[in-house]
Amino acid sequence: MISNEEQVRAAIAEQAGEWFVANEEGPLDAQDSAALAAWLKTSPVHIEEFLGVSAIARDLREAHTDSKYSLEAILARARAANDTPVQPLWPRVIDAVKGRTSGRWLTAAVAMAACAVLSLGLLWKWNLRPIQHPSAPDGIMALHFETRHGEQLSRRLADNSVLYLNTDSAVTIRYGKTERLVMLTFGQADFEVAHEPDRAFRVIAGSAEVVALGTKFDVRLEQDSTVVTVVEGRVAVGLSNPSRNRSPPFVQLSADQQIRILQGEWPAAPVAVDAQSATAWLRREIVFDHEPLEHVAAEYNRYTSKPIEIATPALRNLQISGVFATDDPEAFVAFLRSLKGVRVEVTPTRIRVS
Repeated sequence: MISNEEQVRAAIAEQAGEWFVANEEGPLDAQDSAALAAWLKTSPVHIEEFLGVSAIARDLREAHTDSKYSLEAILARARAANDTPVQPLWPRVIDAVKGRTSGRWLTAAVAMAACAVLSLGLLWKWNLRPIQHPSAPDGIMALHFETRHGEQLSRRLADNSVLYLNTDSAVTIRYGKTERLVMLTFGQADFEVAHEPDRAFRVIAGSAEVVALGTKFDVRLEQDSTVVTVVEGRVAVGLSNPSRNRSPPFVQLSADQQIRILQGEWPAAPVAVDAQSATAWLRREIVFDHEPLEHVAAEYNRYTSKPIEIATPALRNLQISGVFATDDPEAFVAFLRSLKGVRVEVTPTRIRVS
């Protein structure tokens, strides 16, 4: 089992690989250079991992000119060796590059590092997507993140903002000189925005446009509406595509306020909410306070591999309260079975409530 320390180290190594590839693609602009400098200052480990990736890249360049270090020759020697294989963890690879392991295994370590660096580079390239939006010129490339059903993701962005992506969600991010533009294609995302007075942070989600004013906020794109919840600070919310004849003013929201925009309808009024409950998914939880079972089941179905099916219509309005883990469906099934008059049948494909 990989320890927490190794997981953190591997995550830092992945970030180092992304920065190295970005720098290799061409000179960084002033914003990205400042972001890289800030990232390196965060910890000596960041510097160590970045230098390690650079050392690996140097060895790979040598492999192109020396047949002894060709990838085929390295892999052949690695297969023929009888020693215990080097574990494919970045810290151990970096150790090998620095000469702290035997010279015999240096070439094998470089081979594995080659695969890791190339994979990071390809993933970085594959994540580039063009933004199709009136304010973004055609052909502008952007970073794209996407999660599958039940999966969640968090990423620290180049400007030191943090993105959290919920299940079944996708965002595209483009950084320009005057703005940072995020497009939420589907699903739900939470943003911790690093303040930059000269570069606005805008999120486009369905009919809504959100402009951060130095804040932490959540955006959820539903079938017929966009829901914006402010956790800290303030945001301004308006229509992403207002009509030519009228341009309604933006509405400002502060902490513990939420606004719902229905298919571009305006005006929309903010309401008071418990932002911590609304963003419980960040803790892999869902919170219900006298919610109908039909709504509870729909929320749980966003995460579980076995959808909950309410077979008895009369149960759909049954009021449910509680805090439940999104990754522990068995506990939720046990809770349902504890309800008087409720029968739960678990099949290989679904959870049937009657």
